[in-house]
Amino acid sequence: MNPPDFTLDKIKFGTDKRTLEKAFKLYVDGKVIQVKEGIRSYGATVLGTQPYKVSVEARRYDYADCTCYLGQNDDFCKHMVALAIYVVKNGEPLTDEDKKIYHTPTCSEQFGELTPDELRETKKTISYCMRYIKPYHGPSRLWFSYQNSLAEGCNRLAKIVSELPVSMQTADLLVSVMLRLDRKLTDGGVDDSDGTVGGFIEELVRVLFECIKIEPKCIKTVEKLRNQSTCFDWEEPLLDILENKENSCK
Repeated sequence: MNPPDFTLDKIKFGTDKRTLEKAFKLYVDGKVIQVKEGIRSYGATVLGTQPYKVSVEARRYDYADCTCYLGQNDDFCKHMVALAIYVVKNGEPLTDEDKKIYHTPTCSEQFGELTPDELRETKKTISYCMRYIKPYHGPSRLWFSYQNSLAEGCNRLAKIVSELPVSMQTADLLVSVMLRLDRKLTDGGVDDSDGTVGGFIEELVRVLFECIKIEPKCIKTVEKLRNQSTCFDWEEPLLDILENKENSCK
Protein backbone atom coordinates (compact mmCIF):
# COMPACT_ATOMS: atom_id res chain seq x y z
CA MET A 1 0.00 0.00 0.00
CA ASN A 2 1.37 3.40 -0.97
CA PRO A 3 1.78 5.71 2.04
CA PRO A 4 -0.52 8.75 2.37
CA ASP A 5 0.61 12.37 2.55
CA PHE A 6 -0.45 12.64 6.20
CA THR A 7 1.31 11.13 9.22
CA LEU A 8 0.23 9.67 12.54
CA ASP A 9 1.33 12.89 14.23
CA LYS A 10 -0.95 14.86 11.90
CA ILE A 11 -3.85 12.63 12.94
CA LYS A 12 -3.03 12.80 16.64
CA PHE A 13 -2.56 16.56 16.80
CA GLY A 14 -5.44 17.39 14.47
CA THR A 15 -8.16 15.23 16.04
CA ASP A 16 -10.02 15.93 19.25
CA LYS A 17 -9.10 13.65 22.14
CA ARG A 18 -12.41 11.82 22.46
CA THR A 19 -12.64 10.95 18.77
CA LEU A 20 -8.97 9.94 18.69
CA GLU A 21 -9.30 7.61 21.68
CA LYS A 22 -12.32 5.90 20.12
CA ALA A 23 -10.50 5.57 16.79
CA PHE A 24 -7.48 4.01 18.49
CA LYS A 25 -9.75 1.45 20.14
CA LEU A 26 -11.40 0.57 16.83
CA TYR A 27 -7.99 0.07 15.25
CA VAL A 28 -6.50 -1.93 18.14
CA ASP A 29 -9.62 -4.13 18.32
CA GLY A 30 -9.24 -5.03 14.64
CA LYS A 31 -12.44 -3.29 13.56
CA VAL A 32 -10.90 -1.89 10.38
CA ILE A 33 -11.26 -4.62 7.74
CA GLN A 34 -11.29 -5.14 3.97
CA VAL A 35 -8.93 -2.22 3.37
CA LYS A 36 -8.37 -1.42 -0.29
CA GLU A 37 -6.28 1.21 -2.02
CA GLY A 38 -7.82 3.33 -4.76
CA ILE A 39 -6.47 6.22 -6.81
CA ARG A 40 -4.96 8.47 -4.13
CA SER A 41 -7.55 7.17 -1.70
CA TYR A 42 -8.31 4.25 0.61
CA GLY A 43 -11.51 2.42 1.39
CA ALA A 44 -12.49 -0.05 4.10
CA THR A 45 -15.25 -1.44 6.24
CA VAL A 46 -15.15 -0.32 9.86
CA LEU A 47 -17.14 -2.38 12.33
CA GLY A 48 -19.16 -0.23 14.71
CA THR A 49 -22.74 -0.76 15.83
CA GLN A 50 -22.95 -2.07 12.27
CA PRO A 51 -20.47 -2.32 9.37
CA TYR A 52 -19.76 1.10 7.90
CA LYS A 53 -18.23 1.87 4.53
CA VAL A 54 -15.44 4.41 4.96
CA SER A 55 -13.10 6.19 2.56
CA VAL A 56 -10.18 8.56 3.15
CA GLU A 57 -8.21 10.59 0.63
CA ALA A 58 -4.43 10.20 0.57
CA ARG A 59 -3.74 13.94 0.62
CA ARG A 60 -5.68 14.70 3.83
CA TYR A 61 -7.08 12.32 6.42
CA ASP A 62 -10.01 14.64 7.13
CA TYR A 63 -11.13 14.49 3.50
CA ALA A 64 -13.21 11.42 4.17
CA ASP A 65 -16.64 9.84 3.98
CA CYS A 66 -18.49 7.34 6.14
CA THR A 67 -21.94 5.77 6.01
CA CYS A 68 -22.48 6.25 9.76
CA TYR A 69 -24.90 8.90 11.07
CA LEU A 70 -22.15 11.51 11.55
CA GLY A 71 -20.60 10.84 8.16
CA GLN A 72 -23.95 11.15 6.40
CA ASN A 73 -24.31 14.57 8.02
CA ASP A 74 -20.86 15.67 6.79
CA ASP A 75 -19.31 15.42 10.26
CA PHE A 76 -15.93 13.94 11.04
CA CYS A 77 -16.15 10.57 12.82
CA LYS A 78 -14.07 7.96 14.63
CA HIS A 79 -14.47 5.50 11.74
CA MET A 80 -12.68 7.86 9.35
CA VAL A 81 -9.86 8.35 11.85
CA ALA A 82 -9.57 4.60 12.45
CA LEU A 83 -9.07 4.01 8.72
CA ALA A 84 -6.55 6.85 8.53
CA ILE A 85 -4.58 5.25 11.38
CA TYR A 86 -4.65 1.90 9.56
CA VAL A 87 -3.30 3.51 6.39
CA VAL A 88 -0.45 5.24 8.21
CA LYS A 89 0.50 2.15 10.22
CA ASN A 90 -0.17 -0.22 7.32
CA GLY A 91 -2.06 -2.46 9.73
CA GLU A 92 0.90 -2.82 12.13
CA PRO A 93 0.36 -2.65 15.92
CA LEU A 94 0.48 0.71 17.67
CA THR A 95 3.47 1.32 19.92
CA ASP A 96 3.15 2.86 23.38
CA GLU A 97 4.47 6.12 21.94
CA ASP A 98 1.90 5.97 19.13
CA LYS A 99 -0.90 5.82 21.71
CA LYS A 100 0.25 8.86 23.68
CA ILE A 101 -2.05 11.84 23.30
CA TYR A 102 -0.68 15.30 24.07
CA HIS A 103 -3.68 17.60 24.13
CA THR A 104 -2.96 19.13 27.54
CA PRO A 105 0.50 20.39 28.57
CA THR A 106 1.88 18.84 31.74
CA CYS A 107 4.96 19.24 33.90
CA SER A 108 7.46 16.42 33.38
CA GLU A 109 8.53 16.70 37.07
CA GLN A 110 12.04 15.71 35.98
CA PHE A 111 15.02 17.97 36.67
CA GLY A 112 17.44 18.70 33.85
CA GLU A 113 18.43 21.03 31.05
CA LEU A 114 18.48 20.74 27.30
CA THR A 115 21.82 20.75 25.55
CA PRO A 116 22.50 23.75 23.29
CA ASP A 117 21.61 21.65 20.25
CA GLU A 118 18.42 20.35 21.91
CA LEU A 119 17.43 23.86 22.93
CA ARG A 120 18.00 25.17 19.41
CA GLU A 121 15.92 22.33 17.93
CA THR A 122 13.15 22.86 20.51
CA LYS A 123 12.91 26.56 19.68
CA LYS A 124 12.81 25.69 16.00
CA THR A 125 9.97 23.22 16.58
CA ILE A 126 8.07 25.74 18.69
CA SER A 127 8.27 28.26 15.84
CA TYR A 128 6.95 25.60 13.46
CA CYS A 129 3.99 24.91 15.77
CA MET A 130 3.24 28.62 15.97
CA ARG A 131 2.48 28.62 12.24
CA TYR A 132 -0.76 26.77 12.96
CA ILE A 133 -1.87 29.66 15.18
CA LYS A 134 -2.37 32.18 12.44
CA PRO A 135 -4.61 35.16 11.56
CA TYR A 136 -8.10 34.51 10.23
CA HIS A 137 -9.15 36.30 7.08
CA GLY A 138 -11.18 33.60 5.37
CA PRO A 139 -14.90 33.21 4.61
CA SER A 140 -17.25 31.74 7.21
CA ARG A 141 -17.23 28.35 5.46
CA LEU A 142 -13.58 27.93 6.49
CA TRP A 143 -14.23 28.75 10.15
CA PHE A 144 -14.15 25.18 11.48
CA SER A 145 -11.03 24.37 9.50
CA TYR A 146 -9.39 27.46 11.00
CA GLN A 147 -10.37 26.47 14.54
CA ASN A 148 -8.92 23.02 13.92
CA SER A 149 -5.63 24.66 12.92
CA LEU A 150 -5.52 26.59 16.21
CA ALA A 151 -6.20 23.39 18.15
CA GLU A 152 -3.53 21.49 16.24
CA GLY A 153 -0.94 24.18 16.97
CA CYS A 154 -1.77 24.09 20.68
CA ASN A 155 -1.70 20.28 20.73
CA ARG A 156 1.71 20.23 19.09
CA LEU A 157 3.00 22.75 21.62
CA ALA A 158 1.53 20.64 24.43
CA LYS A 159 3.75 17.72 23.43
CA ILE A 160 6.88 19.87 23.46
CA VAL A 161 6.05 21.39 26.85
CA SER A 162 5.19 18.03 28.41
CA GLU A 163 8.60 16.61 27.50
CA LEU A 164 10.68 19.52 28.84
CA PRO A 165 12.75 18.92 31.99
CA VAL A 166 12.19 21.24 34.96
CA SER A 167 14.74 24.06 35.00
CA MET A 168 15.18 27.80 34.71
CA GLN A 169 15.72 27.17 31.04
CA THR A 170 12.30 25.55 30.70
CA ALA A 171 10.60 28.26 32.75
CA ASP A 172 12.11 30.86 30.45
CA LEU A 173 10.81 28.96 27.41
CA LEU A 174 7.31 28.77 28.91
CA VAL A 175 7.20 32.51 29.56
CA SER A 176 8.43 33.15 26.02
CA VAL A 177 5.76 30.88 24.50
CA MET A 178 3.01 32.50 26.56
CA LEU A 179 4.06 35.98 25.47
CA ARG A 180 4.27 34.93 21.80
CA LEU A 181 0.78 33.44 21.96
CA ASP A 182 -0.54 36.53 23.71
CA ARG A 183 0.86 38.76 20.98
CA LYS A 184 -0.89 36.62 18.40
CA LEU A 185 -4.17 37.23 20.21
CA THR A 186 -3.71 40.95 20.82
CA ASP A 187 -1.94 42.07 17.64
CA GLY A 188 -1.60 39.07 15.36
CA GLY A 189 -5.14 38.81 13.99
CA VAL A 190 -5.87 35.42 15.60
CA ASP A 191 -9.61 34.90 16.11
CA ASP A 192 -9.85 32.88 19.31
CA SER A 193 -13.63 33.07 19.68
CA ASP A 194 -13.85 29.57 21.13
CA GLY A 195 -11.01 30.18 23.62
CA THR A 196 -8.63 27.51 22.32
CA VAL A 197 -5.48 29.63 22.49
CA GLY A 198 -6.49 31.57 25.60
CA GLY A 199 -7.27 28.32 27.41
CA PHE A 200 -3.91 26.91 26.36
CA ILE A 201 -2.08 29.93 27.81
CA GLU A 202 -3.85 29.30 31.12
CA GLU A 203 -2.69 25.68 31.01
CA LEU A 204 0.88 26.87 30.46
CA VAL A 205 0.54 29.11 33.52
CA ARG A 206 -0.42 26.01 35.49
CA VAL A 207 2.64 24.14 34.18
CA LEU A 208 4.88 27.03 35.20
CA PHE A 209 3.34 26.97 38.69
CA GLU A 210 4.32 23.29 38.91
CA CYS A 211 7.86 24.07 37.77
CA ILE A 212 8.15 26.77 40.45
CA LYS A 213 7.00 24.33 43.13
CA ILE A 214 9.66 21.83 42.09
CA GLU A 215 12.40 24.38 41.42
CA PRO A 216 11.69 27.69 43.27
CA LYS A 217 14.41 29.47 41.26
CA CYS A 218 12.09 29.33 38.24
CA ILE A 219 10.14 32.24 39.73
CA LYS A 220 12.91 34.56 38.49
CA THR A 221 11.71 34.11 34.92
CA VAL A 222 8.37 35.71 35.84
CA GLU A 223 10.21 39.03 36.05
CA LYS A 224 9.74 39.28 32.25
CA LEU A 225 6.01 39.63 32.79
CA ARG A 226 6.25 42.90 34.72
CA ASN A 227 4.54 45.81 32.97
CA GLN A 228 3.19 43.51 30.26
CA SER A 229 -0.31 44.26 28.99
CA THR A 230 -1.90 40.89 28.19
CA CYS A 231 -5.23 40.04 26.63
CA PHE A 232 -6.87 38.70 29.78
CA ASP A 233 -4.41 39.25 32.64
CA TRP A 234 -3.21 35.64 32.75
CA GLU A 235 0.13 36.81 34.17
CA GLU A 236 -1.31 38.24 37.41
CA PRO A 237 -1.23 35.02 39.50
CA LEU A 238 2.43 34.54 38.55
CA LEU A 239 3.32 38.12 39.42
CA ASP A 240 1.55 37.68 42.76
CA ILE A 241 3.89 34.79 43.57
CA LEU A 242 6.89 36.88 42.56
CA GLU A 243 5.73 39.80 44.70
CA ASN A 244 5.13 37.55 47.71
CA LYS A 245 8.57 36.06 47.26
CA GLU A 246 10.18 39.51 47.14
CA ASN A 247 8.25 40.71 50.20
CA SER A 248 9.32 37.67 52.21
CA CYS A 249 12.96 38.47 51.46
CA LYS A 250 12.73 42.05 52.77
